[in-house]
Amino acid sequence: MSDSGDVDDDLRGLDDETLEEVQSALIEWYEDDHRSYPWRETEDPYEILISEVMSQQTQLDRVVDAWADFLERWPTTEALAAADRAAVVGFWSSHSLGYNNRAKYLHEAAKQIESDPQFDGEFPQSPTELEELMGVGPYTANAVASFAFNNGNAVVDTNVKRVCYRAFDVPDDDDAFEAAANRLLPDGESRVWNNAIMELGAVACTKQPRCDTADCPWREWCHAYETGDFTAPDVPTQSAFDGSRRQFRGRIVRTLEEYDELDLDTLGHRIRVDYSPDGNHGRDWLEGLLADLVDDGLVELEERKGDDDTERIARLRR
Repeated sequence: MSDSGDVDDDLRGLDDETLEEVQSALIEWYEDDHRSYPWRETEDPYEILISEVMSQQTQLDRVVDAWADFLERWPTTEALAAADRAAVVGFWSSHSLGYNNRAKYLHEAAKQIESDPQFDGEFPQSPTELEELMGVGPYTANAVASFAFNNGNAVVDTNVKRVCYRAFDVPDDDDAFEAAANRLLPDGESRVWNNAIMELGAVACTKQPRCDTADCPWREWCHAYETGDFTAPDVPTQSAFDGSRRQFRGRIVRTLEEYDELDLDTLGHRIRVDYSPDGNHGRDWLEGLLADLVDDGLVELEERKGDDDTERIARLRR
């Protein structure tokens, strides 16, 4: 992976047409099927702020009940601002939601919105305005602006960094990640896009990648998928499985499960984006993998005469 260079170089493959394809593929993948959380079904900035602060140190599945309980008890900024701070902190502690200071900051932020003339009871909408709230940093401000108002920049968390590093070979540098993530962001689509790219990192481009099983929409353009190198800033050493023959044998089996049969070159292109019949990862490499699978009794090969030539066909042995 790259450790230097500017963002334009690292995203050099993304011309305007390709960028639109990348964006459309991810949004379609997300909208087709994603994890359901209640804060993804609301545009209420208060409800979204609560979810963002709660999830900073807590797994999302554990946040669901705490989030619902919190909002049942204090459903608005007005209700939270009028609450006794000790009760808010006690709730936070009893639900094991991390540092109690976060509860204090939420209480103070609610009081700011309700009492400070700067806000006059209105929830701020831009990242800059949101950062004026107690305990709200750049990441949280941008997340709330995006998910509540569709008015944010790219959200850059650990998942997004991992995705950008692997998919587009972005250098391990915070400025580079931010610039790359904002270039990928479609204009006026921060709500769906930030949800989608974080979902990609959470369910497909995980520390142990699930490219095929999670049907990652970016395999066609992904540098890691092409090279087999799935290291990342939070994955410092490559798994022995990543890029291995065993990994590609698994891809062959999964691909042949989807299709009744494939000629070898079509199969090669489906399991590796840089496949070239005469290249380093070409026909000889593919036939070696298939020979292993034939020996294991998983695949069978057939020579079939066509109009002009004889082609080899691969299928799963049933």
